[in-house]
Amino acid sequence: MPSSTPDAVTGPPWVPPAGKPPLSSRLMRATWRGLPVKRHEVGWEPGLVVPAADGSPLLTDHYFPRAQGDFPTLLVRTPYGRGLPWSPQYGLLFAEQGFHVVLQSCRGTGGSGGEFDLWRNEVADGRATVSWLREQPWFNGTLGTVGPSYLGYVQWALAVDPPLELKAMVVQVGLHDPYSLFYADGALRLENALAVGVGMHYQHQGMAPFLKATLRLQRRLRDVTTAHPLRGAHLPALGAEPPWLDDVMTHPDAKDAYWHGASLAEPAERLRVPTALITGWHDALADQTFEQYARLHRAGCETALLVGPWTHTSALQQGWPEVFSESLAWLRTHLYDDPSGLRPTAVRVHIGGEDSWRDLDDWPPAAVPTSWYPTPGGYLTRQAPVDSAPVAAFRYDPSAPTPSLGGPLLSRTAGPRNNATLEARDDVLTFTGPPLTEPAYVLGPVSARLNISTDTGHADVFTRLCDVDPQGRSVNVCDGFARLRTAEQAERAEQAEQDEPVPSQVTVPMSSTAHRFPAGHRIRWQISGGAHPRFVRNPGTGESPLDATTVAPVRITLHAHSALELPISPDLA
Repeated sequence: MPSSTPDAVTGPPWVPPAGKPPLSSRLMRATWRGLPVKRHEVGWEPGLVVPAADGSPLLTDHYFPRAQGDFPTLLVRTPYGRGLPWSPQYGLLFAEQGFHVVLQSCRGTGGSGGEFDLWRNEVADGRATVSWLREQPWFNGTLGTVGPSYLGYVQWALAVDPPLELKAMVVQVGLHDPYSLFYADGALRLENALAVGVGMHYQHQGMAPFLKATLRLQRRLRDVTTAHPLRGAHLPALGAEPPWLDDVMTHPDAKDAYWHGASLAEPAERLRVPTALITGWHDALADQTFEQYARLHRAGCETALLVGPWTHTSALQQGWPEVFSESLAWLRTHLYDDPSGLRPTAVRVHIGGEDSWRDLDDWPPAAVPTSWYPTPGGYLTRQAPVDSAPVAAFRYDPSAPTPSLGGPLLSRTAGPRNNATLEARDDVLTFTGPPLTEPAYVLGPVSARLNISTDTGHADVFTRLCDVDPQGRSVNVCDGFARLRTAEQAERAEQAEQDEPVPSQVTVPMSSTAHRFPAGHRIRWQISGGAHPRFVRNPGTGESPLDATTVAPVRITLHAHSALELPISPDLA
């Protein structure tokens, strides 16, 4: 239940301080185009001390409109510092539009006291900050939250026990489940773990230390990710050990007590605070956003969803005009009772392949499930097979792992890429359909149903949907990863002296998309034994990928009755 609101504080009228926002923020603000017209000049009150749940000082900057009247407040809590880009993007821009903005460094970051932990303090510290807000003479009792990535996680933390003052949330490319950020089907998302380690440890120290650490990791990424053993190899590249990173990397089981309380999915099941969600098709947290939307929708909570052609970082860069306008419209609607900027439908998505936007009533929209089957020779067909013979096989060698290319990453290498070099490898299978005679709109969750066997029982599978144009350029649309648990079948085949283990069936979620395959293009299904270093490579020996000192190749066989499952939307054709 929402916590109760104490009596309003009475006292002398608040006199705004004279400080201007930092010069660096004002200069960055001047470079942005396509944003709403500024409504107010902005003042700045830096370095306020807010007591955390245990009394630790949380350093907080206050941005405010220089104008008479009551203004609602936005709470932005971040572990990444209060300087660039957060100061101009959230403090300055939203204050210009008529909001008090409270920009606060999470404990243990940006000069705040205590020790940072990935999730264990955010619920209590968020509540403590709202208690502090109630004592401020400029706080009018109307509160909203906004922010991306981990700044979304702290919003979900506040929603665990939402205060009565909380009237709206905007979660941009946001997180609610740390485990899913770091693991896919029990396999470490290695590149994510290293990127988050650098971001959490350095970004709150300022842009110069953060950029230096990022470049150092890029230079040493290959050495780090191919080390034997992998455990501890990241220390020279990161320059320091984030105290939580080794724990994250050594707890692959989602049911481990280490992860207890980490996921904040549950609050969305009962939330009544209007919540807008924003993501990109190549955002590393897109699947979490779709899960958030589904939970809120089932709960009957007022919600909106915007999905653009963005990665985790480009949503706040190239996509910022759309992201900011969407966020502002939602906040003005629910904190000012001004719906003039609100779009008429709950969902807006960007359609890849035609570079357009579509307004939808819900997500996913109605679609026709369509199966595409692989055949020998690398073809993809709508006709189901009549037998169960093997279709194709390949050898995955962990000593020369199949590389990752583009897709939903946290790094600058994320997004759509030409897959030609990847598909030329011997350890990558491709199955390609005929040229389409009419456009095909794929809208919704994509998946792969695999009938598969291995000769050792220790392997992974990476599967990807690609769009092939008439010139043969193959571009990734969406993808997925799964750990193959076929050791028992391989052992039984060896004992029975069979040439091929009995195949096992696995369904691989491949995220969601909204993509138009134009007439003349072809649908391609790509299958491999991994995507390194996006996912930690499977050593093929049954050992932990972190502790293995040797590797063993594995032969992976794809059998008939495997299928690529696509949701085709006839309404858009």
